[in-house]
Amino acid sequence: VKYVLVTGGAGYIGSHTVVELIQEGYVPVVLDNCCNSTKGKDQRVIKGLVLVRKTLRILIVLLQSRFLRKDNIIFAIIFLPLVLGVEYIINKKLNILILILPESLKRIKLITGKNVIFYEYDLLDKEKLESVFQKYNFFAVIHFAGLKSVTESIEKPMEYYEVNLGVTINLIECMKEYNVTKVVFSSSATVYGPPQKLPVDEDHRVGKGLTNPYGKTKFFIEEIFRDLAKAEDGWHIALLRYFNPVGSHVSGLIGEDPQGIPNNLMPYVSQVAIGRLPFLNVFGNDYDTHDGTGVRDFIHVVDLAKGHTAALKKMDSIDGCKAINLGTGTGYSVLEAVVALEKASGKKVPYKFGPRRPGDLGDVHANPNLAGKFLEWRAVKSLDDMCTDLWKWQTMNPQGYEITPDTD
Repeated sequence: VKYVLVTGGAGYIGSHTVVELIQEGYVPVVLDNCCNSTKGKDQRVIKGLVLVRKTLRILIVLLQSRFLRKDNIIFAIIFLPLVLGVEYIINKKLNILILILPESLKRIKLITGKNVIFYEYDLLDKEKLESVFQKYNFFAVIHFAGLKSVTESIEKPMEYYEVNLGVTINLIECMKEYNVTKVVFSSSATVYGPPQKLPVDEDHRVGKGLTNPYGKTKFFIEEIFRDLAKAEDGWHIALLRYFNPVGSHVSGLIGEDPQGIPNNLMPYVSQVAIGRLPFLNVFGNDYDTHDGTGVRDFIHVVDLAKGHTAALKKMDSIDGCKAINLGTGTGYSVLEAVVALEKASGKKVPYKFGPRRPGDLGDVHANPNLAGKFLEWRAVKSLDDMCTDLWKWQTMNPQGYEITPDTD
């Protein structure tokens, strides 16, 4: 049995990768603190019970301060035990619900027919992380876990540095202790900064002109892995630099479920198309591109997930640390992406042009040749495929994972 530890495996890219791992015969073990994932209907029950528990605790404090000063025997013998008993029942129910799988992992069983091993652990809790390494002899690790919002990272830089770097250091220390030397890291094309040439290949400079703490943490983590591989022999590290993941599993059961207003273009476009948002803001129509809007290398999330299993198969061929782009090599503009979603949905997507956002770039697309040669992998799904699958996910899950769809 080849156990693969998947940190952050309940998230968007992580859950699609778990599906591919199962289909390739691996046994994924998912660790996720669920800060970017949803527990469907159960999540609303949990929130309600937590609110009731908080109310009870406030009530207990108030009643204690009021009655115990009077040596009130009725409160001490009857009412306090009653309230504490209700709190005990709520805590017991919460403990059961907290162990419930995130909705994405529940649906993976519907797709694959396999149960997913899951631990709701935070990688900052090193003791719990070590307990998982003690239970399984891992073949490799795929590291997705971390905070991921560009906008939030600008507002909370220290939280992003503490979490994203902290969980990675804890993970590496556990890997060293338990002699796990193969790791695939979920990096990003953001490490390239403003492109000096197009298409962007792996020899492009990195770490220059980065405009947000999220992108900087990806670069810093790459540096940590590079330094580790230089200092110690025997490591096999793949740094997979993603471009712009889009779409969902063809079943429509799992997909991207942004918490709040989407930060990424295509989830935003699809929410406009389904009526959850009124219109799309297109930031900038004066770029040096064929229609004036920004150009990006969109890649289907299933193609991206398959890139991870391809990397696992080539781990022994990586001596030290190797960076690899995962993209299509084709750039599409914002307006081209909107037209493709309109075609897939049959809906009109209203949009308005606005000024450029600080840090936005005109054109970023990949040179994916290394992935083709070294991993024997290439993206096969088109922009139309991405939009068709995205729209299926959106229509089956108009409120995301909050409401479980009828799959009968």
